Amino acid sequence: MQPVKSYNCVRCGNDFASQMALKHHFQTKHIGRVYCDKCGTEVLREKLKEHEQIVHCKDEHNLSREYLHWDQPQQHEDKFVASGKSVSCRMCGRSFGTIHSREQHERQDHHFTASQRARMSTAFCADSILDQRSPQLLQIFVETNLRPQMGLMRVACGGEVENFIDLIQKCCPLTVTRLIKGGSYFKGTDTRSWSDIDVVIFSSSFLNIDDCKEKISSSLCGLENNLMISAMSNRILVERKASHSLQFQFKCFKDLHIHHFDVIFCYDLLGPIASQDAKRNLYRQLYNCGDDVKIQLYSISLLKYQVDFVKASTLGVKDLIRLVKHWFKTSLAKPTEANRFRRLPSSYAVELITIYVWQLAGKPIFFSLVQGLRAVLKFLVNYSDILIIWCDHYDKNFSIVKKVLQKESRPFILDPVNPTFNVCENSNAWDEVTHVAQQSLLKPLLSGVQAKAPWLFTNNW
Repeated sequence: MQPVKSYNCVRCGNDFASQMALKHHFQTKHIGRVYCDKCGTEVLREKLKEHEQIVHCKDEHNLSREYLHWDQPQQHEDKFVASGKSVSCRMCGRSFGTIHSREQHERQDHHFTASQRARMSTAFCADSILDQRSPQLLQIFVETNLRPQMGLMRVACGGEVENFIDLIQKCCPLTVTRLIKGGSYFKGTDTRSWSDIDVVIFSSSFLNIDDCKEKISSSLCGLENNLMISAMSNRILVERKASHSLQFQFKCFKDLHIHHFDVIFCYDLLGPIASQDAKRNLYRQLYNCGDDVKIQLYSISLLKYQVDFVKASTLGVKDLIRLVKHWFKTSLAKPTEANRFRRLPSSYAVELITIYVWQLAGKPIFFSLVQGLRAVLKFLVNYSDILIIWCDHYDKNFSIVKKVLQKESRPFILDPVNPTFNVCENSNAWDEVTHVAQQSLLKPLLSGVQAKAPWLFTNNW
């Protein structure tokens, strides 16, 4: 029996049964489109300048304030939508139809071998926590270096943040009907060196999602202008104005640290108390939507439930999350010009993986951080087997969940409040994470460590 011949699109990697189908696909999807040199996104040729201005360029006011980079800005991660990151090449940004075709392209066109991956992924810092040998010292390190300062300092910080959020509402050019607060600060997973805050503003000024999409850019400009003439303008540094959010740094209590804000406007789809039917209807809209911006806007209504899911974890779990985030920051190499399109798993994915591993251990209230870190790293080593689903907000038998599961992509972490979103799809570098996790398990802190109850299940990994 003759094998069925397929015709491959050189631009996106999709396969087609005939040359006619391939030609039709190329004409409708790629003709007149070019790749953006900065992010690798394929956009209409006549829209390239507009894309660069909206996504990549700071306005003149920000350029004049360039010297005010109080803290080294970190890249804000995409929220709620994967944007095809798992199928985009980490070297050139080109997108493909499948992860397999993307990996094949990286091997053939960029000679991305196992040894090259090892060189480009690993960069243990000089004073790595993995070089310690004492679990007690690790606990002290987390308490004194990662966990935010408590007591009066935290109270003062909380007051500053709330006052600034009140200012954002006053500077809002639209009628504010409801506001949701998220990010690591409100989930309780922020560290001494990094705190991000999401502020979602719902407004009755929007008639529907399409109206919101149409007006959101001008509304963000109005908010930015009002903030820049406010009494706190000298404590604000606008980092980036994306098509659907305003991102900036805010100096907190006595200029001791920085909070990274992400302000988003949205039409309120669910209201303050959502019924199960309202959620199911939202899930259907999400699943059938093909517009990334509208997916973001639809999903924003679920932010409160995402925050509540992580926030419900114990202090020990939050310390473990901080430790795993620190491991990512100090063990994996930063991207270079050669692999500038590499994207590591999002901090939200890190939080969910850590919570899941803790749940497998039976949700212990008190546990060894060494045992917890070892368990998470061993879990990451087998990334291609990761399949995590929670059913607190949706049922496994819900048709949307079944359809998403049929894709059988791995790794797979279904957002606990959004059954249309595989959180793992934001990354195209899981293989690098696995390599660094393997090397980390050989370091003095973890080498030779035996699993103890309730972590004995990790011996099967």
